[in-house]
Amino acid sequence: MAYLAPQSGQPILILKEGTSRRRGRDARANNIMAARIIAELVKSTLGPRGMDKMLVDSLGDITITNDGAAILDEIEVEHPAAKMMVEVAKTQDEEVGDGTTTAVVLAGELLNKAEDLLDQNIHPTIIVSGYRKAVEKALEVLRKIGMPVDIEDRDTLKKVALTSMGSKAVKAAYEHLAEIAIDAVKQIVEERGGKRVADIDNIQIMKKEGKSLFDTELVKGIILDKEVVHPGMPKRVEDAKIALLNCPLEIEKTEFDAEIRIRDPTQVKAFLDQETKMLGEMVEKIKAAGANVVICQKGIDDMAQHFLAKEGILAVRRAKESDMEKLAKATGGRIVNNIDDLTPEDLGEAGLVEERKIGDDKMVFIQECKNPRSVSILIRGGLERMVDEAERAMKDALSVIRDVIEEPKIVAGGGAAEAEISKELRDYATTVGGREQLAIEAFADSIEIIPKALAENAGHDPIDVIVDLRASHEKEDGKTMGVDVYTGKVVDMLELGVLEPVKVKEQAIKSAAEAASMILRIDDVIAASKSKEEEKGGKKEETGEEESSTSSE
Repeated sequence: MAYLAPQSGQPILILKEGTSRRRGRDARANNIMAARIIAELVKSTLGPRGMDKMLVDSLGDITITNDGAAILDEIEVEHPAAKMMVEVAKTQDEEVGDGTTTAVVLAGELLNKAEDLLDQNIHPTIIVSGYRKAVEKALEVLRKIGMPVDIEDRDTLKKVALTSMGSKAVKAAYEHLAEIAIDAVKQIVEERGGKRVADIDNIQIMKKEGKSLFDTELVKGIILDKEVVHPGMPKRVEDAKIALLNCPLEIEKTEFDAEIRIRDPTQVKAFLDQETKMLGEMVEKIKAAGANVVICQKGIDDMAQHFLAKEGILAVRRAKESDMEKLAKATGGRIVNNIDDLTPEDLGEAGLVEERKIGDDKMVFIQECKNPRSVSILIRGGLERMVDEAERAMKDALSVIRDVIEEPKIVAGGGAAEAEISKELRDYATTVGGREQLAIEAFADSIEIIPKALAENAGHDPIDVIVDLRASHEKEDGKTMGVDVYTGKVVDMLELGVLEPVKVKEQAIKSAAEAASMILRIDDVIAASKSKEEEKGGKKEETGEEESSTSSE
């Protein structure tokens, strides 16, 4: 990119040839537009009446969902500002597991309102400063209106789970799924440093097509997507004593090339007999420790399989490392790296280990563990797409229950919390004054996009709904009033049982404001030219497409 020197008029090359640059208002408008398009993309999916998106990837695989994080993860976004919006969804999903659409839609609306302020010549840093103050106030309001929850109150936990799954396509079975989610999370809760922690990575989710959503089950243990290694082994073991091995039941090859010279045919037999004897000794050590089930992370030699089958020991080989860790937590066993170290104290325990046929596949169920710190959920469904959507719904439900257990505070859903924050922000804005007041008022207007979108997606007039909502929140007892998407009326969300964790709302507001502020502060976009390899690749793809289209003709 060349610039003219003021005196001589000579061009000065500063940036590499082919570099593009956008500055000032043009750059800002372009970034805001890209971010708003992403927000518009997911806006129609918000709420129980939201619509689904069908996403087809480059291989032709189809995903049908209205989960904001899943949609933005599947689509390939090119624009750098739009990528920041995708990051908002990812952050929201990783931190709290729900509210991804809310965060993205709110970020888009904050940028939309900021654009109006920019047109009035209000400097971006003033808007960003106003937004920061608005976020602090909004979080303060959330903490004030948040209602404490007793984590033993199963009914409230169920309402929170049902609210998170309300927009998914699993409505028929969502009560069944909610019950499973509550049981699963409560099973893995532990105390760490005086705090309750529920790490949902300890919940294994397996999915198989077949039967219906109502056949989804919680297994108090772990499911291995493997089969018993030898047909002569038992397929069912009760009162299982489980050896968890991270070493191969094989004769290991030497690290360097070794040559064995045999001059006598009998020596071949002696050599093979020695191998057999070593494998037999390995199995003897397992039996001596009292194990009747072996789960091995590495391979098991055919001869070792034979010996294990002879002893009536059920064995599974090549289990995943993550499954081994979950098994240790579920059974109370210890993963052993050397068979010589195996002792009866290292063995895990389970009431039942059984190989079952699920659909076309055989799976090993390690269940009825006494007090498992890791559990499994087997999701069933008639369609592959339905099973995938049920998995997303289950992850949302597990996440919100985890959020409530770790931070036991909830707010009313249906746009009630947003309407209350909006009202409080308008009162607060007048105390701030100056140009920042306009930014805080813009934030107050922006946050109302959530109840507006809920009403719009349900086919109701958003303006009428917002007017009713504002009026109800002016009353002393109107803090929990929100939009009933089925009737279009403003009703008490507590009575309807629409509840959301405070943690989800807090994270959505923080993520949205951070993304909007970062995009507003950009006044210059300098984009490097694409490398020649990329351009060649693009041309090849284009010509390939043309060739295929001509051949089909």
